[in-house]
Amino acid sequence: MNKMILSAALAGLMAAGFGASASADDKMMEGQAKCYGIAKAGQNACANGSVHACKGQAKVDNDGGDFVMASASDCEKQGGSSEPKK
Repeated sequence: MNKMILSAALAGLMAAGFGASASADDKMMEGQAKCYGIAKAGQNACANGSVHACKGQAKVDNDGGDFVMASASDCEKQGGSSEPKK
């Protein structure tokens, strides 16, 4: 009986922890959008698929096909674009 109660309590704590993480991530992403052309090599969020399509695979800084998540004002200040650059 004690093992069952302990297991249920542990499962509840884990679920609460995962829920808190998701909420923090959602808040961090609010007001942000894809910003192409400002990602540093190896620090991109993703890409448009012309060369690669995965996080962290940017080979050069500021490739117009790679993006990071940024606010519109930060994107503009750094010379980025909401559309992939050719």
